Amino acid sequence: MKTLIFELRASLLATLIIAVVGCGIYPLLVFGVAQLLFPAPANGSLIVGTDGTIHGSRLIGQQFTGDKYFQSRPSNAGANGMSYDPTSSGGSNLGPTSQKLRDAIAQNLAAYRQENGLATNAPVPADAVTASASGLDPHISPGNAALQAPRVARVRGLNLQRVQALIQQYTDTPSLGFLGDPGVNVLELNLALDGIK
Repeated sequence: MKTLIFELRASLLATLIIAVVGCGIYPLLVFGVAQLLFPAPANGSLIVGTDGTIHGSRLIGQQFTGDKYFQSRPSNAGANGMSYDPTSSGGSNLGPTSQKLRDAIAQNLAAYRQENGLATNAPVPADAVTASASGLDPHISPGNAALQAPRVARVRGLNLQRVQALIQQYTDTPSLGFLGDPGVNVLELNLALDGIK
């Protein structure tokens, strides 16, 4: 009986210690270090306007409507497949032999070419017609941005070279100089365009 009580007390004490360390001390330590060393990413990398309005996160894509904006990648995140819902992040899970995927790409391809005034057989970057794995990628490829630039410049009445310079300014380089590909942050680019007088 003494052994059972001893083992029970030891188990309860171990559970209590693990709960305090794992659910209290460790999360507070990680939170404190993140706030101290990486405050912007730790708080969602929010983009806040001069008036204090939160426009979004530089890490989460969102949908833009209207010809005056650069368009994000297609999204499968959300109930209707195009809502860019961050609580429903995920890909379509359709494979390369899926007719549904091929139909969606063909539809996106035709719409992209028409929207940007391209020939019906013009090459288009893959990120313009396919969703990312998360459905919330905030970046488009520089090639995608370059194809959209003439439309945006024309609708906004801007010089094409000025729009191309903004694309270059908001193009993120690969992490550590070699991990990944360059990408244009669509939200930051569109906010910069809206800021032009």
